[in-house]
Formats: sequence, structure tokens, C-alpha cells
Amino acid sequence: MLDKWIAPLTQPPLRKLASRLLRHGITADQITITGFVLGMFAIPLLFQGYYFLALLTIVTNRILDGLDGTLARISGPSDAGGFLDITLDFIFYSGVVLGFALASPQQNAIAACTLIFSFMGTGASFLAYAVMAERHQLKPPHHQSKSLYYLGGLAEGTETIALFVLFCLLPEYFAQLAFGFSAICIWTAILRIWGGYRAIVRAEAQARRL
Repeated sequence: MLDKWIAPLTQPPLRKLASRLLRHGITADQITITGFVLGMFAIPLLFQGYYFLALLTIVTNRILDGLDGTLARISGPSDAGGFLDITLDFIFYSGVVLGFALASPQQNAIAACTLIFSFMGTGASFLAYAVMAERHQLKPPHHQSKSLYYLGGLAEGTETIALFVLFCLLPEYFAQLAFGFSAICIWTAILRIWGGYRAIVRAEAQARRL
């Protein structure tokens, strides 16, 4: 929900840094893989209860995730890079939740399972719509820079990052935060499924009339 307002603020500094990296021959895919590897260190750190160090790896991952997209747009986006980026993002998101489940199974396991379940709803609706939107050329105007077409919602990247930061700062409230965000994700999935279905039905009807 907040991504379209946050992006204009983060893009100028990311473009400057991306331009410097490009001059040194660094590719977007290299940034994507580096960010993913660093982000995966959050799992053992969370398991051991090193929440501040885990927060640093999470924030670094998210910064590099924004940087790889900016670098790709400057150098020329690729379908392979888009595939790599979104796949590793979903693995990273679930990995962070897994880390908190491992940190305190008795307190966090059910909440973590519920959150990952809700992530499946938002992720499945995201990717399924992306396939159909590409086929029917349904591209929301405020996401023109993305390598995949998709519907927005209440729970997007900015909200998820904020949630992970709160998890690390307030680990004792993980369950409450996870259950609350799960409700937002489930509602987002419902909106995406309904909105995506209607958009595709309209596109198919229009195609039949042509």
C-alpha cells in the first residue's frame, strides 16, 4: 500500500549508487544473489537470539533488493533477473519467519505458521496474476518499473519490511504482530483474487469482441 509513495523517495539515492556500481562492472544479478546470501544469515542469528545483528542483515538485504532493481532498470532489465529477484525474495521472507519460529518454538511456532500461510495467499495471487496480466497486457500505471505485472494491496514490500523491523526490536511481541499482519495479508489476498479475477474476465471479454 505504501510502496508507491516510498519509491520516489528511495530511488534518487539508489540511482546514484547503481550508476557507480555499473561503471565498475557489477550486475544486478550479482547484487540480488549477494543480498539473498546476507539475508539468509538472519535465520541462524534469530535462532540464537541475536536480534540486532539479524536486523542488520534484514535491512541490508532490503537495501540491496532495492538496489538490484534500480541497477537493472539502468542497465536494461531481464526476465531472468526478474525471476531470480522475486524467487529469492519469497524465500527470504519465509526464512525470516522461520528464524523467529526457531528462536522460540513454544511461543512463536503457531503464529509463524499462520504468517507463512498468509504469505502463500499474497504470493500466489501476486504470481498468478503476473502471468495472466503479462498475457493480457494488464499493467497498473504505478508499477510500470516492475519486471512483473501485479496487483497492489494492503500488504506490500514496505509494510513487510516495517514488520520485520518490529519483530527484531520487539521479539517478545512476535506472535501478536504476526497474527495481526497475517490478517492484513489474508485480506490483501482476497482483494487481489477478486480484483485480478474481474480484471482478467474483462480482458478476455474485450479480446473476444476484437
